[in-house]
Amino acid sequence: MTDNTSLYSITAVLILDNQQNRIYTKYYKSPHVEPVSELVTNPKKQKQFESDLFKKTSKQNSDIILFDHHTVVYREFSDFIIYTIGNLDQNEVLLYNVLQGIAGSLEIILDSQMDKRSLLESFDMVAIAIDETIDDGIVLETDPNAIAARVTNPPTEDITNIKIDLSEKGLLSAFNFAKKNISERLQQGF
Repeated sequence: MTDNTSLYSITAVLILDNQQNRIYTKYYKSPHVEPVSELVTNPKKQKQFESDLFKKTSKQNSDIILFDHHTVVYREFSDFIIYTIGNLDQNEVLLYNVLQGIAGSLEIILDSQMDKRSLLESFDMVAIAIDETIDDGIVLETDPNAIAARVTNPPTEDITNIKIDLSEKGLLSAFNFAKKNISERLQQGF
């Protein structure tokens, strides 16, 4: 029996409109799995997968299906559908929590105006919210409030207060610091 446990649990996140056009798509690949799925690397396969998936899920009353060797959890809104996709052996509860985190954070960010127009107008924030939820297929956060806070609140550090000493003494100090760190790394063998 092999253990397929991995941090890389998400295969793709898709947002398709009610005409099956892409609003947002992002496919992830695990760096330690070979060979890489054609779904990740082939845009034609992606479009076909999305088309078939849309036909299978559009106007259905469920929220989870097994489709084309994938576990798919999705949620329909007025004129778009959000999908989270994992491998066939992926935990459905994790995929559902990721979907709820993305959908909940988008509701907060878009002020409960969950329609295609609002998604497109705030596309940058939509993309950042998904990136704050998933990084290269690894789930980072599922709490909608935390995700929305990371997207909408600026960093607390004031970057303008950083002072860099460009005098000869300051540059010499920076050089010595770098030289010391490089020599330590060389001694450790990287």
